[in-house]
Amino acid sequence: MSLAQAGRWMWLAALLLLAACGKEPTVYQEQGFVFGTMVDVTIYGAEETQSRQAVKDVMQEFQRLHDTYHAWQPSELSALNAAFAKGERKGVSPELAAMLQDAAQLSAQSGGVFNPAIGGLIEAWGFQADEFKPVLPDEEKIAALVKANPQMSDLVFSLNSSQPPLVRGGEKAASPSPDKEGERFEVGSRNPAVQIDLGGYAKGYALDRAAVLLKQRGINNALINIGGNIMALGQHGKRPWRVGIQHPRKSGALAMLALHDGEAVGTSGDYQRYFELDGGRYCHLIDPRNGQPTQGVQAVTIITQGARAGLLSDASSKPLFISGAKDWRAAAQQMNVAEAMLVDSSGNIQLTAAMQKRLEFADKQVRIEVIP
Repeated sequence: MSLAQAGRWMWLAALLLLAACGKEPTVYQEQGFVFGTMVDVTIYGAEETQSRQAVKDVMQEFQRLHDTYHAWQPSELSALNAAFAKGERKGVSPELAAMLQDAAQLSAQSGGVFNPAIGGLIEAWGFQADEFKPVLPDEEKIAALVKANPQMSDLVFSLNSSQPPLVRGGEKAASPSPDKEGERFEVGSRNPAVQIDLGGYAKGYALDRAAVLLKQRGINNALINIGGNIMALGQHGKRPWRVGIQHPRKSGALAMLALHDGEAVGTSGDYQRYFELDGGRYCHLIDPRNGQPTQGVQAVTIITQGARAGLLSDASSKPLFISGAKDWRAAAQQMNVAEAMLVDSSGNIQLTAAMQKRLEFADKQVRIEVIP
């Protein structure tokens, strides 16, 4: 072999070595259908066997939460709602007691605009169903439910029926811990009109639970997506995870953003759970103050951080959406949300300065208004 030939072989060997070193780590992705929406878990850089088992655990947890806290099919939550309607207390798991008290505190923070106690209104509008019929509810029924004024603060928690109440819904007290095995809590309501629907809370709670499970299984880099509520763990290699914000009226993304470790993005919109009738659009996001589906808003998107980023991405977006184009900024401040964007019914975009810095809009000519 000549010196030139040897050089060529060494050059080829070096290329092969570099190619092997530069091989992309594995990406494992799995989808499912839970909570009435598509869910997606993507894992970066872990062995396929490890990833598959971790995603299996997450999907099982999602199904457990869906089955346990379903608002209108037989579940622990629907049984509790039945007890409320009879004026009775009922024993619940420590996990459900903790969720309800936490939801009550978030409701109080929002001034009652975020209100999981209005399951009766959601049912009356036909949104406690898998398919939505284009039918308006009876006006007198809606008026009666609004007048009954069900609130999360109507809930009363106790360890058992022989003890006085631990706390009333919305008061700032330590939540019953889901980790206290063996303890059973009783929950009652001073208002029989209270019917709990955790549809604006459970997806975010599930995101946080998924993050915990993945970390316990040694997964440090993942993206969890539950119907547009997305949480990031770690990175996608050397770059942050990039996610799209769904355009509320077109296919594809309105904007893209880089989502960093521990951050979550949540969107509330009128384009998934809705029906149309006589030229009007009626979405599932009900204003508890008047009993009507919120009008004038297509979508609200927020970014959250911290230990409960997933939960807050779900629950905190609702008050902004329901408050509408005039009052969403005040609602964002009330919920301690710095990064937020609203698309109104005409497609106009309003957003905070902090949110503007995070977004890359698909349409470079889009007109936006930054709200201080």
